[in-house]
Amino acid sequence: MTIRLTDDVIGQFIKVAQAHDLYLEGGILNLVEVETDIPEHTAYIEKAKSLDKARRKERLEFTKGVQRQNKELMQEKERNASLMEELKEEKEKAEQAFKTAKNDLDYLQRKTQFQLVGNIVTAALRVIIGVGVITTIMYAIALFVTEDAAAVTLLGNTWSNLFGILLTNSFSIIGTIMGVKYATEQREEPTA
Repeated sequence: MTIRLTDDVIGQFIKVAQAHDLYLEGGILNLVEVETDIPEHTAYIEKAKSLDKARRKERLEFTKGVQRQNKELMQEKERNASLMEELKEEKEKAEQAFKTAKNDLDYLQRKTQFQLVGNIVTAALRVIIGVGVITTIMYAIALFVTEDAAAVTLLGNTWSNLFGILLTNSFSIIGTIMGVKYATEQREEPTA
């Protein structure tokens, strides 16, 4: 099928082209035929066809450029998603390492505290036992060697008081250690 354009219609198209630089375009140009052999009319149709071809080529290049950019953007999006996943995994590993380090530090602190408490209790017991043994030996010597009853009574009272003080101090040391341990356990944050 062909479309025949009259001289008047072609003349109007030529005037529009001169005034506004607008030409016929699209698939309809393949169907258009000019009724006369006026070179100006034929030149208009040929120019319209060449402009249409150039515009189609520009649009095709533009579309290809947009498609190329879309493809690159999709690849970047996939790379970003992959990087985000890697970052998430590394963050989880770092958090796990932090928890492990914190647990190890807590274990070391508790172990050190336990050893310190053990050393303090051992030293306190040695002092208490040493003082008790020395005082008992002195009291025993005073009982068997001294004949002065007042001196023996004085030494007996001193021995009794000294044992009371040592016993009180030993309980005080142990109570203080247990209180400090209880207080430090209460301050710790609960682990989630």
